[in-house]
Amino acid sequence: MKIKAGIIGGAGYTGGEMLRILINHPNAEIAFVNSTSNAGNLISDVHTDLIGDTDLRFISDIPKDIDVLFLCVGHGDAKKFLAANPINENIKIIDLSQDFRLTANASFENREFFYGLPELNRDKIKTAKNIANPGCFATCIQLGLLPLAAKGLINAEVHINATTGSTGAGQSLAATSHFSWRNNNLSIYKAFEHQHLNEIGESLLQLQPSLLENLSFIPQRGDFTRGILAAMYLQSDLTLDEAQKIYEDYYSVHPFTHVSGKNIDLKQVVNTNKALVHVEKHGNKLFIISIIDNLLKGASGQAVQNMNLMFGLEETAGLRLKAANF
Repeated sequence: MKIKAGIIGGAGYTGGEMLRILINHPNAEIAFVNSTSNAGNLISDVHTDLIGDTDLRFISDIPKDIDVLFLCVGHGDAKKFLAANPINENIKIIDLSQDFRLTANASFENREFFYGLPELNRDKIKTAKNIANPGCFATCIQLGLLPLAAKGLINAEVHINATTGSTGAGQSLAATSHFSWRNNNLSIYKAFEHQHLNEIGESLLQLQPSLLENLSFIPQRGDFTRGILAAMYLQSDLTLDEAQKIYEDYYSVHPFTHVSGKNIDLKQVVNTNKALVHVEKHGNKLFIISIIDNLLKGASGQAVQNMNLMFGLEETAGLRLKAANF
C-alpha cells in the first residue's frame, strides 16, 4: 500500500517540485493535483519537463480518498482554503505557506500544526497530524545556528547576510522577478525586518530559552534561479575544533544536513534536499556558512521529508536527489 497524496496549488514552483518528487517516490502515489486556473490541463503542459513522466491532469475538485494533503499555496491562502474546504481529520496536512508556523497561529479549528524542521522537531513530527513547513530563509539560517543554541552558546548579536535565487519570490510576475531586472543584478530587501525572523527566533528560544541577543538579518535577491547561501557571524570564545565538534555531533543523526571542513558553494546542494554547513574562526568571531536549495530543503523536499517521518517511512525515501554540480 502506498501513501495517497493530494496537492493543492500544483501549478506553481513548490507544487511542481512536489510533483517531481512524488512521481518517483517509492512509497507514495499522487491521487490528485488541484489547480483552479489549470483544471483539465495536462500537468505536463504546465510543467513541461514532466512529459513522459505522468499523464495526470489538474482538477478543480478535492477528492477525499487520500492520506496526506500538501498545501502548496501562497501566504494567507492556506487558512482561507481550510476555512472554505473542511478536510477530514484523518487526513494529514502539510502546509507550505507561513500561515501556521508561529506558535500564536498554530491552531486552526480542531487542528494543531507543528513546526516541521526535522533537525529541530523530528520526534514531534513523527506523531504529528499537521505540519507547518518552515520558510526557506528560515531553514537555511536555523541550520547554521541550531547547534549553538542547543548548547546555549548564542551569547552575542548574530549578523546574517543571506542571498536567495529568483524562485524564492514565487511564480507570479513582479517588478523584481523579471529576467531583465534580475539578471546581472543584486538587491537588498526587508533589511532587519524579514518575516522569517519570527520563526527563527521561536526555534532558537526553544533550544536556548535564555537567548536575549538580536539577529541582524540582511536578505538579498541574487541573479540566479535556485538556492540560498547564508553567511553568519557572532563573537564566540569557542575554538574552531570545539565549534566543529559541536556541529558534527548535532547533525550526526540527521541524514540531510552535513558539516563540511572545506568552504561550500550552492552547486553542491542545488536540486537536492541537502543542507551543508561550514564553520570558521576569525579572531574572536565564529563564522558560519549554510546553504540549501530553496525549493527543496527550503520547501517541497522538506515537506516530503516530513511526510516520510509522519508515516514511519525511511526519512530519505524519494529524496536521494542528484546535485547539479556543473
